[in-house]
Amino acid sequence: MDRSLATLLRSLQTSDIPEDALRLLPTATSLLSRLSNPLNVTLLTSRLLASDVLYPQPTVLVYCRQIFSVFYTAVLRLIEDKSSAVQKRLQSNLSVSEWTRAVVRGADEKSPRWRHTLLLGALLLGLQSKDFEGMSTDIRKRLEAALVFASNIALQQKDADPNCELAVVFVLNHTFPLLSDSHRAQVHYDLLLPVLIDATFFSPEGLEHGYWLGVIDNDVRPSPGQRFNWPSTSNSFRKVTEIKARTLVGGLGSLSRLIAHSIDNVGDRMMMIYSINRIAEFARTLATSWRQNKLSEVDPREEAQYLDQETVQKTLPVLLQVLRDSMFSVIAILRPVLGRLLCDGVLAAGTNAPGIAMQCLHILRDTYFAAHRFGLTSSSPYVFVNFTAIDILSQYPPQSENFLENIRPVDIGRIPPHPLDRLQDLFFLNTAEHFTLVLAPRTNQGLLFNAAAPYVDPHGDPQLGEIFEAAHSVMLAILAAPQNAELANKNVPFYIETLLQSFPRPLTARQFRLAIKSVVRLAAPPSPIAVSMPLMQAIVLDLLRERMDNASEELLPPNPDLPVENNEPSSEKTVLLLSIIDCLSSLPISLLEEWLPLTAELLHKIGNARQRQQCQHRLWDTLSNGEMDVERAPLCLAWWTSRGGREHGMLGEQPGDQDYTMSGALHLDSKL
Repeated sequence: MDRSLATLLRSLQTSDIPEDALRLLPTATSLLSRLSNPLNVTLLTSRLLASDVLYPQPTVLVYCRQIFSVFYTAVLRLIEDKSSAVQKRLQSNLSVSEWTRAVVRGADEKSPRWRHTLLLGALLLGLQSKDFEGMSTDIRKRLEAALVFASNIALQQKDADPNCELAVVFVLNHTFPLLSDSHRAQVHYDLLLPVLIDATFFSPEGLEHGYWLGVIDNDVRPSPGQRFNWPSTSNSFRKVTEIKARTLVGGLGSLSRLIAHSIDNVGDRMMMIYSINRIAEFARTLATSWRQNKLSEVDPREEAQYLDQETVQKTLPVLLQVLRDSMFSVIAILRPVLGRLLCDGVLAAGTNAPGIAMQCLHILRDTYFAAHRFGLTSSSPYVFVNFTAIDILSQYPPQSENFLENIRPVDIGRIPPHPLDRLQDLFFLNTAEHFTLVLAPRTNQGLLFNAAAPYVDPHGDPQLGEIFEAAHSVMLAILAAPQNAELANKNVPFYIETLLQSFPRPLTARQFRLAIKSVVRLAAPPSPIAVSMPLMQAIVLDLLRERMDNASEELLPPNPDLPVENNEPSSEKTVLLLSIIDCLSSLPISLLEEWLPLTAELLHKIGNARQRQQCQHRLWDTLSNGEMDVERAPLCLAWWTSRGGREHGMLGEQPGDQDYTMSGALHLDSKL
């Protein structure tokens, strides 16, 4: 036996302190890569896996990573030695294939299976990372099969060593993309999925339930200038930094993809439901902990005003990065859940579907404070999860009403002072908008209408513009629902008055135009509003025209929620005229015939040439792009071509009283 090997084995056997044993690992790595006797390689490997002193209980990934690194580094050194043109004196005489077989033989019955995964995963990753051409296909397949087999056995025996399943999660997280489809199919996902969920969101190596978010409050202190300070020297910040540096948290992206793949392939559907419930538990804890934190009392737009420089530039960004990564992980997991729900007949049944959809929406609500801050609500995965869950739940009206009752604002009829409560109101309004068609009029009136009412106040805070827009959207959705005809007849006049008072502040031009167009369309025959108030459309247009007489032509500030190319600046007067033009396609024939020349006349009351041109383009677009139906289009064509509409609208020339005739037409007194 090699003298160095004998010394190392003796030291491992006599050492009883983990830290002392871990100091021997660099020597073991070097020795493992240069041994030429395969029996010695197997012996050293077996002793490294069987020495309990290297694996303190409960299992901690820091120690597992070091064992993983021994085999990973050893195989890299061996490959580099074989690729080098210089023959080294201490270089192993074994080929890479022979060395690999000798190492694998060291994974024997003297050590538990979960330790074998560290060895097998390190070899597979090391041989793949160097793109080693000398590795035969047979060895690669054997390594993959052995890793999958050891992982399945380790998951079945995970109760033998506390937290030993964390090592399996760590190895699979790094090596799963390297496995072939045939070997992936052999993974026991029913055992793996709950382990992945618990390790990611609840284990000491993961996000630890999210309780640490509330502990931050103990270290947030007032600082000079009436600001708050969360110092970088505090225990809570060190805790957040330590969580961010953890192996599983740092690999949340790949870990989420592994969880998503497990959800797609799990055989026991109850395991998927268990996973959703566990994620919902984590989301509730995260939301509760964030509310207990003083930082949640500061609106993101006011952080520079209420937080000191150290907090804004150093400590808060680290926390936000952890929250952002956690939110990405949650959405990446919910997406395959709903995809599986849509394709699985058992899960799509009425006994399971509404519950799963509600859990997904509860998770989105509890994590909305993070998703909204980072703009994730407009990302395609988030939109898919949100709208799919809403579509599924809307098929079950009783459950939909129960869900909305559970997430209703705490104090309906009042705007809450806490930013987190306002964010949850925003989520409620954005979600409730899609349920107005399936809810009873009583619920639409008592819950949705009353919840939106305080946010349509024309004298509200302009900084809450996003919530105001959501409230107006809910109002329009309520008024448009067929079962709410009586409610609409009662509230449309009130809403129109509020709408006109809300523009240009706090309501944006985009939402104002949308609301006016929607109200005029709702009042079009043969709707109940048109029957009870036949002059509603004409009244709305007349109000807009009167408002234009005193409207300002100063440009309104751009809408930050719109992209630059769709954010052309407009004045108050221009927006009013554009709103009139938007309504033309909803007017009855008689009223349209009256308002076409009136609109052309209003065009030339706008003094700014660029703004006037914008309205002219919108008018031409309305007349020509198909917005007019088959009844209105001939009238528009005749007005534009034969009745002076083009001259009136583009040039400002007033048409005469004479009838227009085509060139070459016969005179009325012609004998022919």
